[in-house]
Amino acid sequence: MIILTLNVLQSPRIHNNYPINSNVTCMKKSILLFLTLVITIYTSAQTQKPPLHGKHWMAITGKPLGATAGAMTFAKGGNAVDAACAMLGAVCTMWDVLSWGGETQALIYNPNTGKVIAINALGYAPTGATPEFFREKDMNYPPEFGALAATTPGTPGGLMTMLAEYGTMSLEEVLAPAMQMAKGYPIEAQTANSIESRKDLIKDWPYSKKVFLPHLGEDREGPHAGEVFVQEDLYQTLSKLVEAERKALAAGKNRKEAIYAAYERFYRGDIAEEIVRGTREQGGLFTLQDLANWKVKIEEPLSVNYKGIDVYKLQEWTQGPALLQSLNILENFDLKSMGYNSANYINTVYQAMSLAFADRDFYYGDPAFEPKSPMKGLLSKAYAKERAKLMKEKNDPNIGPGDPYPFQGQVNPFKDLLHKRTELLAYDRPELPLTGTDDPFLEHFLAGTTSIQAADEAGWVVSITPSGGWIPAVIAGNTGVGLSQRMQSFVLDRNINPFNVLEPNKRPRVTLTPSMALKDGKPFLSFAVQGGDTQDQDLLQMFLNIVEFDMTVQQAAEAANIHSYQMQSSFGAHEIKPGAITLNSEVPSWIRDDLRKRGYKMDFQSRTSGPLNAIWFDWKHGTFWGGSSNHGEDYGIAW
Repeated sequence: MIILTLNVLQSPRIHNNYPINSNVTCMKKSILLFLTLVITIYTSAQTQKPPLHGKHWMAITGKPLGATAGAMTFAKGGNAVDAACAMLGAVCTMWDVLSWGGETQALIYNPNTGKVIAINALGYAPTGATPEFFREKDMNYPPEFGALAATTPGTPGGLMTMLAEYGTMSLEEVLAPAMQMAKGYPIEAQTANSIESRKDLIKDWPYSKKVFLPHLGEDREGPHAGEVFVQEDLYQTLSKLVEAERKALAAGKNRKEAIYAAYERFYRGDIAEEIVRGTREQGGLFTLQDLANWKVKIEEPLSVNYKGIDVYKLQEWTQGPALLQSLNILENFDLKSMGYNSANYINTVYQAMSLAFADRDFYYGDPAFEPKSPMKGLLSKAYAKERAKLMKEKNDPNIGPGDPYPFQGQVNPFKDLLHKRTELLAYDRPELPLTGTDDPFLEHFLAGTTSIQAADEAGWVVSITPSGGWIPAVIAGNTGVGLSQRMQSFVLDRNINPFNVLEPNKRPRVTLTPSMALKDGKPFLSFAVQGGDTQDQDLLQMFLNIVEFDMTVQQAAEAANIHSYQMQSSFGAHEIKPGAITLNSEVPSWIRDDLRKRGYKMDFQSRTSGPLNAIWFDWKHGTFWGGSSNHGEDYGIAW
């Protein structure tokens, strides 16, 4: 574990807003830089997992079997997109963190154009899903589970679109690992135990009960760890996609056209019909037209430049721009001089995130709908400089959204709502700290998915954060497809966020947020993480660990991060806990005391990196460095 425990040089504060004697400042900066270097050298061999090295290709994801699917695909001659799609299919079949009816978000670097491409395969709200519908059911937000929590399936379309547009292999080749697994794979203890613990809810949904509970009537009704878990309905669904592709090829269609024939069968054919029938039978709202009209979007990503590095994120239908805003704010401070994980550093990063996430909570939403988010203003350097002026020596629990409209030459049409929002969220502000990892708030806030990273020697790079359809999931009829729970990320009250109010065929603002960075026009870092609202917190700190503190990608993946809860949770009751912070248990007492005086309410965990996965590009030697944190089951294979 890499923690800079030295905080003896913090008074007077080393901070751009704090006046200090210049000679003292230079001396302290020199000492801190030296100590940081010493600690970096000392910890260079101290990671719990070794760094991954590769020359030809690299495949990393949240499950070992998923990484194996990627390696198998590379070994057959596939490129990074082919391998990423194979990994996506495999992890969707493993259920613990997502399934086939969820959503897929991706960034792809195309070496032929030198551009980063954004893939939007997030489902949208079905017909009939309105604020009035849920209010009549006495709900403040769409539900956490069940058929009414589901957006339309996005992952199948996302996988097939990425493969058709940027891959080289057939759908049959790429789905082969997932299909083998659907016929039966040894289920992991984590997934098996999750099924068993949620079996009472699973029993409410007949098709879920049929798949998940093979031992009905016994003491343990879910599968046992290591048991061969069979999903015949899912296998038949995947077989139908392959059959559609084969027929199209036999009819003279090319590879791309044949994959889109399978896409048509899923969203407009007999698979769609069974999804709609099974969903409506269980109380859902899907119509055939909802599935037929939904489309994957290939978009332009958003980006900012941080100290010569271009950082890319998906658009504001995700929380990704919050990381870009945080970088713009932090660019106004000398982070390296503060020292890694010193109290000054933690306070600065925490407040920068609070400012960015306050804007996320009020201004982000589906850009295909009115009103349009003011992203030009939000991502401007001038706006970030103004936001940075609000940062204080102590944490400010009342940080709220700013006004970016003047920074894009407009007047804010929602200025009157900013004060209303503060009043509406006041009831969510408890005085007590978190109660530990079993805190229901933390369970929602940290809810995981998985992440996928792939790169090849031809230059293709893929970063994916798929999700949705986790246990307990409603399975849509006899398809084996578990439905997303992403509707809960909408708001029903425009006073909370006028850009993310539920509407039919609208995408919710989600937490899912793959990342990519380029330096001198070439891939520098591809990185992603699971973890709900903490995703862009972990990704931000990983990036800073590498850029500011010269950590290797594996060190950065394992390094102790902080987690803030001073933003509205995107799940469950959508609570907010200003000043609440998770720190690594090895943070020393004097830093704890300092942060306590600054207004923080702390809890502690032994591993706080977040389950990060990343690829760093070593252009000097023409190789890849892979990083996969020690937080969870993330795993990589390279050659």
